[in-house]
Amino acid sequence: MAGDLRTAFDQARRRLQSLTVWHAIAVCSTVLYTVWLAVRTTRNHFGLGTSAYDFGLFDQGVWLVAQGKAPFVTLMGRNLFGDHTSFILLPLVPLFWVIGSTGLLFVVQAVALGIGALPIWKVTRALLDSLPMACAAVVVYLAHPALTYTGLENFHPDAALAPLIAWALYAAVCYRWVQYAAAVVLILLVKEDTALFVVALGAWVALRRDRRIGLLTVFGAMWIAFIMLFVVSRGIVGVPFRNAWRLPFGGFGGVLRTALLRPDKFVAHLVSGERPMYLLHLLAPVGFIALVRPEIALLGTLPLLANLVSTFWYQSQIEYHYAVQFVPILVVGSVYAISRMAEHWRTWLMSAMVVASLACAYLWSPLPLMRTEVATWSPAHPSVAAAHAAINQVPDDAVVAAFHTLTAHMARRERIYVFPTPFRRVLYGPDVFAKGDRLPFADEVSHVVLPRVLSGEVELDWQGEREFFTVIYGNDWWTVYERIR
Repeated sequence: MAGDLRTAFDQARRRLQSLTVWHAIAVCSTVLYTVWLAVRTTRNHFGLGTSAYDFGLFDQGVWLVAQGKAPFVTLMGRNLFGDHTSFILLPLVPLFWVIGSTGLLFVVQAVALGIGALPIWKVTRALLDSLPMACAAVVVYLAHPALTYTGLENFHPDAALAPLIAWALYAAVCYRWVQYAAAVVLILLVKEDTALFVVALGAWVALRRDRRIGLLTVFGAMWIAFIMLFVVSRGIVGVPFRNAWRLPFGGFGGVLRTALLRPDKFVAHLVSGERPMYLLHLLAPVGFIALVRPEIALLGTLPLLANLVSTFWYQSQIEYHYAVQFVPILVVGSVYAISRMAEHWRTWLMSAMVVASLACAYLWSPLPLMRTEVATWSPAHPSVAAAHAAINQVPDDAVVAAFHTLTAHMARRERIYVFPTPFRRVLYGPDVFAKGDRLPFADEVSHVVLPRVLSGEVELDWQGEREFFTVIYGNDWWTVYERIR
């Protein structure tokens, strides 16, 4: 036993002695980034800077699973996994058993985004055999604007794609097939459309690494996507793809017909609006180097086409979570491209990528000391303490309709609605566009929490219900109403 301990101690000592300044820079950068993002996002949350979409619905859904209940999320009117097949959320359930803070998901998201630096480091070491270049790749990854914007945009399971895609690429490049299989399975559990990337990855593996494993990846991804769409999604919400409304030219068939028969019209759509700037925002932070030898970068072609084809504005903007999957693809793609170049070009290309990364971070990334700023919310604002005082007046088992910023702090209950739902349907149900009708269970709402001063549609919606409620608590910011029995 003493000999085993001495051997383990010697191994640990040798590893520590082998660490360099490049290890220190990479580790410190990653830790500082992760801590900053976790503090920033939880601070925004506790400053009432989040809401049901897109945080409260995930908090309620995972909490319901942790309570052993069906995850029907009343904040959006459908099952958590009928919105997207994000089964990657299930491993978070044990955390909900032991951590009561509603800021938990933001810390998890920050850690997920930050930890993606590890496979970036490892794949760069494997391809370029250079500690300085591995450190540089980590900096480029962390500085990409899409990474930080995803962290600041409420909470999304898509954030898990950053480390998982980087991990899958590392495993594929380095023939680590057990790790590769684990990463691919987890990627497919993030969302139903992640098969677009996995199919392309499998094709690359079949061509460049192992034909059998690559083909198994392709057909396995297609099979899992079929199950997710036509069994899970259709079984829960009645349709395999709930967002068909985002497709131009009349839907899937129209997109295919236009691409085949009117390619000019199809291409014109792909480059319309702000889509060219979206491409610039993705590629410029890696200095366009991923395009020098683009075989890894091309693995993102199908998801990128899906974003460019979509008429949903968010999908072609760097500020939203749809872009985060391209960060590891482009960084690893750039490192792979550099590795294919002659030795004397590598340092120059990596240096150019770092310069481009830092310049684009200054221009576009909402990191500290950069030019771009995004809104912040302070927990010290008097409305926050007033909000919690109001929330504390509502029983845990009450059926509640609340102002949207409060729902993020009241989501861990079986039934909570974003006012004016259920008195007037808004963003509720499988068909989010069906709105205006009064839902049949509106009379079951026992408590309503609203701002003290009402205006606009909130005031109009409340006028029709106000006579059935009495005020049980009020302060300078919020009012709590209880139904008159």
